[in-house]
Amino acid sequence: MKIVFIGTVEFSRKALQKLINIDAEVVGVCTKEKSTFNSDFADLTPLCNENSIPYKFVADINSKESIEWIQSLNPDIIFCFGWSNLIKKNLLKLSPMGVIGYHPAKLPQNRGRHPLIWALALGLKKSASTFFFMDEGADSGDILSQKYFDILDTDDAQTLYNKVIDTTLIQIEDFVPKLQNNSYERIKQSHNLANTWRKRGKTDGKIDFRMSSKAIYNLVRALTKPYVGAHVEYKGQDISIWKVSIVENSQNNIECGKVLQSDNNIFTVKTYDGAIKILGHDFSEIPQVGEYL
Repeated sequence: MKIVFIGTVEFSRKALQKLINIDAEVVGVCTKEKSTFNSDFADLTPLCNENSIPYKFVADINSKESIEWIQSLNPDIIFCFGWSNLIKKNLLKLSPMGVIGYHPAKLPQNRGRHPLIWALALGLKKSASTFFFMDEGADSGDILSQKYFDILDTDDAQTLYNKVIDTTLIQIEDFVPKLQNNSYERIKQSHNLANTWRKRGKTDGKIDFRMSSKAIYNLVRALTKPYVGAHVEYKGQDISIWKVSIVENSQNNIECGKVLQSDNNIFTVKTYDGAIKILGHDFSEIPQVGEYL
């Protein structure tokens, strides 16, 4: 089974390494030379060079040039793992077995953008890692493999990202042989159960201390590294916040956003229902007790 692999992030690199490790026949790789869009961008070319896999740097995966190059490799199937642009009809129909895509959510629920960030920000306790046959919709094709994972209160963007990758590698090792010997199943999605998460913007990452402490905690852990970080406004600047903890505060007559304590590089801010201790941040000047954020 000849595979063309499309990807450009750390998950892509780990998945490609897994395919190599299980002796899958990867006949070509489409990737990017660099990316300012993907915070988790990974260079796939060292793996390609080490294993004599042809590769092509691609700006538009749906361009005539890209499709002609993929077609020249005569793939049986295409794996698209970690690519931010939709795959269009010409490419979807190019290989006999179609295109396998990936979405770290419990499809048909939670289609769309930023699934790990939304899952953490909304405080979900469980989600799933889903490989599916791509169609012209967004995350709407038949499911090939789905495996659940728990989201702990202690998880953040990095630990959840790592957890998801570990889950995907188990799935890849399971479903590739099934694709090779035609023993796989296609599970149709129940579209009436679907919802679609929207693209997040800058304002979605702003901490408003009128939020509950738990909501702020969830937002910060959702956007911490490798992502852009949640932020507060202070003296006309956006300051990134990387780590916080929830602290009890029974003083209901204090306004939200007031700095309650400050100790060296750590300070505590009043929230709607308690307080947040800010542990990791990019402040060069620490707010003083009595100031407001």
